[in-house]
Amino acid sequence: MEYIHGTKDFKLDNTIVTIGKFDGVHCGHRLLLENVKKRKKQGQKAVVFTFDHNPSSILSGKGQSVIYSEEEKCQLMEQLGMDVLISYPFDKETSRMMAEEFITDVLIEQLGIKEVIIGKDCRFGYKRQGNAELLYRFSGRYGFEVDVFDKKELDGEIISSTRIRGLLRQGAMEAAAKLLGQPYMIFGEVVHGQKLGRKLGMPTINQIPSKKKLLPPNGVYSSRIEIAGEGNFYGITNLGIRPTVGSDKLLAETNIFQYSNDLYGKKCKVMLCHFQRKEQKFGSVEKLKQQLIKDMEQAKQYFATS
Repeated sequence: MEYIHGTKDFKLDNTIVTIGKFDGVHCGHRLLLENVKKRKKQGQKAVVFTFDHNPSSILSGKGQSVIYSEEEKCQLMEQLGMDVLISYPFDKETSRMMAEEFITDVLIEQLGIKEVIIGKDCRFGYKRQGNAELLYRFSGRYGFEVDVFDKKELDGEIISSTRIRGLLRQGAMEAAAKLLGQPYMIFGEVVHGQKLGRKLGMPTINQIPSKKKLLPPNGVYSSRIEIAGEGNFYGITNLGIRPTVGSDKLLAETNIFQYSNDLYGKKCKVMLCHFQRKEQKFGSVEKLKQQLIKDMEQAKQYFATS
């Protein structure tokens, strides 16, 4: 997949495009992405257009954490069969771009759209004045198609990033997974740690989540680990600062059951499937080890029955 970011200077042609924030790439987003892929004709490119920063966060001056980092979003978009992901710079010039200008200069001139697929609540352009009705008006003039989808619901409520954030903050991982379309994940490079797990006979892989990423509560999780070229494995992940032994940064530290290969420098996907307990400080390393053995057994039981 081609990833266009940090520039407004690009040129594509014969594209089918979807527009949105796509934070979380949840089931509502996936409905749009699936239709982009399904309706793509031979020779066309499936394109996702989003911004490098959340426009509402920039305009309000209030930063907002993201469910998935840019790297994680790229990984998911590629997995879902997209050809191009555009992370368009949202700066002062972009914030003042009129909706009509966005359609003519970006969608038509730069992207060469043949079809655009959006959610019913999609807004774009200065003061969010662009909408589906405006796209329909321009489609007849410039010869592209417009398809609009209602927001997807689950259990009588609209699927939204806001709803997912609330569940993640509670540690309700199974409920969040239903809305996301897969378990919440941490994707990134395996880095060196203190190797304490190895000394305890429980080797771990360490990842440092993005500082912008919304994380569930610090604690221990039953986790599924996807290793490229090797498949899926199971384990437990401690998310936090390891109060018993101390850490100068927040880590996702995962023990993979029945796995001993060296993963340093490689990228892994760790999916947090079930919240087992909060992170806590133990009186000794030995007591920590005893608890980790219990955590591992609990995780194995969870995966055996779920």
